[in-house]
Amino acid sequence: MIVIDDVHKRYRTEHGVGKWVLKGISLTIPTKVSVGLIGANGAGKSTLLRIIGGVDQPTKGRVKRLCRVSWPMGRGGFEGTLTGRQNAKFVCRVHGHENDIPERFAYIQDFAGLGSAFDEPVSTYSSGMRARLQFALSLAFDFDIYISDEVTGAGDAAFRKKAADAFKNMADHASLIMVSHGEGTLKQFCQSGIWIHEGQAQWFDKIDDALKAYKESLPK
Repeated sequence: MIVIDDVHKRYRTEHGVGKWVLKGISLTIPTKVSVGLIGANGAGKSTLLRIIGGVDQPTKGRVKRLCRVSWPMGRGGFEGTLTGRQNAKFVCRVHGHENDIPERFAYIQDFAGLGSAFDEPVSTYSSGMRARLQFALSLAFDFDIYISDEVTGAGDAAFRKKAADAFKNMADHASLIMVSHGEGTLKQFCQSGIWIHEGQAQWFDKIDDALKAYKESLPK
């Protein structure tokens, strides 16, 4: 379970403090339920996702992660001067998997499908290649909730199918919190939805109801 308690977020700009992106969001996201974050461009979906995943911090409020939560698949930083393999080795060590690094490497290298680029500096990767490596790294570890930011749009058709199959296979032991601009993708993988609008968030038990609320908010 993830408890989001009165979360506010705004960023500093070159002109000072920016406007509030998130304004007092309070939600409880259960485990075993896959959730889609829905909203217009700039509504704060990726911001909330990063805060849930712990790679960004709220300006006010807090997030309590009462289960194992992944970092956002498809997003996140690598050390650009290191190779994909070296970045993967660092992540494995941080997560306490020093003894089974070869097995984890084999999985990550196969799933990402980067070929010889796995031993090239990440700074030479395209955005799609970075997303594929980040996705493979996330799946190499066991989490209760996986966080996905447009991962199903990364890479070629073969990789997108591989990603979709991975999401289906995790349904019996883990859940997803997902951002995607594809309505079909959200309906395929998510049971519930969170609609973000004007800095506020509303929970819907059914993803179709969240999509309906979003569509009804659009200018006629």
